[in-house]
Amino acid sequence: MEYNPISAGSIDRSTGYFWIYPYRRETGNMKQMTFRQYRGMDVAMFTILLCVCETLITLAATRWFPGEPYTLSITPAVTALVMVRWGWQGAIPAVLGALVFCIFSGAAAGQYLIYCAGNLAVLAMLAFLKRFSWQRLHEQVLLTLLYGGMTALAMQLGRGLIALLLGTPPAVCAGFITTDVLSMLFAALIVWIARRQDGMLEEQKHYLRRVAEEQEKARANDPWQD
Repeated sequence: MEYNPISAGSIDRSTGYFWIYPYRRETGNMKQMTFRQYRGMDVAMFTILLCVCETLITLAATRWFPGEPYTLSITPAVTALVMVRWGWQGAIPAVLGALVFCIFSGAAAGQYLIYCAGNLAVLAMLAFLKRFSWQRLHEQVLLTLLYGGMTALAMQLGRGLIALLLGTPPAVCAGFITTDVLSMLFAALIVWIARRQDGMLEEQKHYLRRVAEEQEKARANDPWQD
């Protein structure tokens, strides 16, 4: 299965800048999109999907299964994907996912700080990506699973640390990890699945350049191309 959000593109050879041209079905024309616009659209798409799913999961957990000792969140999984694609902008779904959880779970004021600020600890995983690179995630399954699981763990440790600084007992802080094991396993699974989809778990500047070059080669080899 191929993840292909664009239909055509080109590279400005003098600047290395990307121009993306999504096809407009209703007019048959090509509408120009800049790299920055594509990035904003891509991050927004992942974040909106996250917020909708996180809302449904939180409502289900608080209203239908309030006694369950374990929780599930897709925020680590989505954040892991966005960080590979766009780097530090993975902080956007990390914070908004925490905000949605707090709103729909009826969190107290202090919990907003714990979850929203604590989730930013996930940015430490950028060092992991810099050390191993996203290409290695496609080559080594265990490294892929480790990255997904550690993304969730980083958020949990961040929340535990913020809670500890706010005076929460250590035993309660440990609960941020023990009750969120499902989220860690889920993040590892989603990242593993994503690595099998073309362009999904790939740094997007590299992806756009690769697609544009493939399209240029195809046009050059097509004798019927205008």
